[in-house]
Amino acid sequence: MYDIIIIGAGPAGMTAAIYARRAARSVMVLEALACGGQIINTPDIENYPAEEHISGFDFSEKLHNQAKNLGAEFIFEKAVGIETDGNIKKVVTAKNTYEAKAVIIATGSENRKLGLDEEDRLVGRGISYCATCDGNFYRNKTVAVVGGGNTALEDALYLADLAAKVYLIHRRDSFRGEATTATKLMERPNVEIVYNSNVTRLIAEKRLTAIEVTNNVDGSVRTIELNGLFVAVGRIPENQNFASLVTLDDAGYVMAGEDCHTSTPGIFAAGDNRVKLLRQLVTATADGAMAATEAIKYISEME
Repeated sequence: MYDIIIIGAGPAGMTAAIYARRAARSVMVLEALACGGQIINTPDIENYPAEEHISGFDFSEKLHNQAKNLGAEFIFEKAVGIETDGNIKKVVTAKNTYEAKAVIIATGSENRKLGLDEEDRLVGRGISYCATCDGNFYRNKTVAVVGGGNTALEDALYLADLAAKVYLIHRRDSFRGEATTATKLMERPNVEIVYNSNVTRLIAEKRLTAIEVTNNVDGSVRTIELNGLFVAVGRIPENQNFASLVTLDDAGYVMAGEDCHTSTPGIFAAGDNRVKLLRQLVTATADGAMAATEAIKYISEME
């Protein structure tokens, strides 16, 4: 029996482990793959306080070591469900069932990809899924954004202040995002909107150098030379295994507020898998701290 089981060893989950162990609570962190989550794919983090430059891998390793040195236990198994037995929570994996007084779901979300050849290899070498994280690397350069929702529009607007030229590539002839943001974007002289088009090929050697864009209406193909491609076609939260116990929104994110409480007492959500306005490294760690604090408070009230 653990005080707290944390599902997911990304920045949110490992921060929660640190806070829980500093409160002298027994903690087990369940991780399906490797510690760090999506952030380990980021070559250079420049927007985390007090860390001017650090790779995602190094940041994750430091966080993991800190949690482990405080006494958090890490087990590498995939959680496939949560069951309740009175006040006890049972986290089920393919191999075992673990019991705890409280559970923090910190499974994160993964970027929806274009599904093109070499896309994975070029992450950090010209391809990014986060304009606010990596936009500064492309100051005074040429970039493109793929997507038509609010995130894509906001990313293009953000990049227009940094880059010399911004292409916005959208598969339809109108945007799903807010009209006011789209209007602001159209007024920018360094922004070119490419409607009714999909990115169909990535051109690269060591880094991305160009993309091929195919028009959905007439089938014409255009090559655009650029330095960076920002993919903003949505994210996939990893919450379906817990949908029977916690309420999800239409996109699959856990309905939990800034206090990280879910619809089930004693189960909390932290990080990119919950409904929120900003998904950044700093907000993930903040969630971890809040979720652990609330879980500790919940346990204390039950004792």
